[in-house]
Amino acid sequence: MINSSGFTEIMTRLQAAADPQAVAGMARFGINSQNTLGVSIPVLRQIAKESGKNHSLAGELWSSGIHEARLLASMIDDPKQVTEAQMEAWVGDFNSWDVCDQVCSNLFDKTPYAWDKAVQWSSRPEEFVRRAGFVLMAALAVHDKRASNEQLAAFFPLIVAQSTDERNFVKKAVNWALRQIGKRNRSLNRLAIGVARQIQEIDSRTARWIAADALRELTSEKIQAKLPG
Repeated sequence: MINSSGFTEIMTRLQAAADPQAVAGMARFGINSQNTLGVSIPVLRQIAKESGKNHSLAGELWSSGIHEARLLASMIDDPKQVTEAQMEAWVGDFNSWDVCDQVCSNLFDKTPYAWDKAVQWSSRPEEFVRRAGFVLMAALAVHDKRASNEQLAAFFPLIVAQSTDERNFVKKAVNWALRQIGKRNRSLNRLAIGVARQIQEIDSRTARWIAADALRELTSEKIQAKLPG
């Protein structure tokens, strides 16, 4: 078990697990290699399990600026202690899609501010902030079991509005949000298919890609057979 003030211990473990070859491989997948050690997610999850939830330690890890330390921070922080100011500070630091996705789906989607931030960030101009808005939508569709169809359907106009954003990390997140909402249940599936067809009519290569990819999955026999009522 890592003690409560284990910042130095964790950083030592991360450095010991560093793999320069893994960093090169990550870069090929569009992951920012700056301040990156090449430590795998399973190793980070094991450290997180040993550490337990620790809000102050998460803050120290984030402040280090080390890629894997920030991923780990998202795994050990306590969403009940996360403030709106912290969310705004961290989202402003996002510089890689994996950090964005891990923070949003491990931590931010479990905070009381998640729904508001999904809306706010989806219209912000910064690439990773906008991505974070749509990743939050996708994560909420999967993780928030109490969310109503009406709450999730309220994201559809935002998805349509940003479906022409050509930036790779944004368009993939817009697509992801549409697909995850559409896999929630049969009613939302029908609505999402309708939204995808609406997007398909927009005169934009990006919009057409988002729509075609979403329709391929949402109308597939595999997904249709798994949809709850």
